[in-house]
Amino acid sequence: MLLCLLLASTPKAHASVFDVTSATYGAKPGSDVSTALAKAWSDACASPSASKVVVPSGTYKLKEATFRGPCKAPIEMQVQGTLEAPADASQLTRPDTWVGFQYIDMLTLSGGGTFDGQGALSWNQNDCHKNKNCKPLPVNLRFEFLTNSKVQDITSLNSKFFHTHVFRCNHTTFQQLTITAPDESRNTDGIHIGASTAINITHSKIGTGDDCISIGDDSHEITVTDVTCGPGHGISIGSLGKYKEEKDVTGIIVKNCTLTNMENGVRIKTFPDSPSPSTASGIHYEDIIMVNVSNPILIDQLYCPYTQCEQKPPSKVKINNVSFKNIKGSSFSPLAVKLVCTTGIPCENVELTDIDLTYGGNKGPLTSMCSNVKPTITGVTKALGCATSSLAPLPLSKK
Repeated sequence: MLLCLLLASTPKAHASVFDVTSATYGAKPGSDVSTALAKAWSDACASPSASKVVVPSGTYKLKEATFRGPCKAPIEMQVQGTLEAPADASQLTRPDTWVGFQYIDMLTLSGGGTFDGQGALSWNQNDCHKNKNCKPLPVNLRFEFLTNSKVQDITSLNSKFFHTHVFRCNHTTFQQLTITAPDESRNTDGIHIGASTAINITHSKIGTGDDCISIGDDSHEITVTDVTCGPGHGISIGSLGKYKEEKDVTGIIVKNCTLTNMENGVRIKTFPDSPSPSTASGIHYEDIIMVNVSNPILIDQLYCPYTQCEQKPPSKVKINNVSFKNIKGSSFSPLAVKLVCTTGIPCENVELTDIDLTYGGNKGPLTSMCSNVKPTITGVTKALGCATSSLAPLPLSKK
């Protein structure tokens, strides 16, 4: 009994708190917190026990920051207020990143706060839609080499470029995120993933001027569930096949998502004339609701977003084992299903099941088109059948 009483009276361990507005660090709302936040992170990361860096409610300026591990114990950054980036991207010393997290195990980023990229000036200067050699612009939040981590309950607002870039991360979850930029903001992908494994994105709301979520090469075991997208360009695999020695993409699941007022729905996009062969396989879109979406179901192996596009040799990205299941709602365009695969290595094992789409409130019949693919079609199949089938070269697409 005495032992039980002792155990019951033992206080639970709490994370050490490093508040940037404390006397130790001296940050104040309205001021630049770059130095205070860097010092608080350094102290918390060196703590032998779990630690928490806190940015209280209020609006703060943040010129830039890179939070680097490894840390000695689990660490949390709790942003309760709003952090504002410089409106002028030239003020950043790292031209492609505003806030970065690197080489950390068991990171939690949370707090209900906002990372405001103040990107309007940069959007007008962005020429990446017509210049493949365009200058890099800062990503709001860059996560590199994280493991066993969690990003939750934060807002990314008006990033100058991608909102969230995930690279070389493993076993990391993104949940309850709000990602917002106007539909005219170019290249503001909500979440871009590359070279990562076991990434989970769930219960989030994303509306931007580019892809809601984009998944690049060497990505594996990526799960996207219960995400609401719009406006934007879709939930995309790719673009793939642009660079030398790109690696395969495998094991992608997108489920229980709603897409509203988007230029594309669920798609796979690869460049023609790939410099190296690769594979995209095991990709499954299921239980998706479309609301006024152009190109709801799309495989595009003639993707070329630049102004000057020429007919080029076929893509070397092999697409295999892909399914689109239980996709319902309305299409803004009369072409609801477009599967354009490469002439050199046609798509294989593509399945369309229970596709129930209408044309913008029953404006008329929907159509479909297939090239270099013979999909298996089962269940309810409205606007399917690949009525238009082509083996001839098709025009390159730019969206």
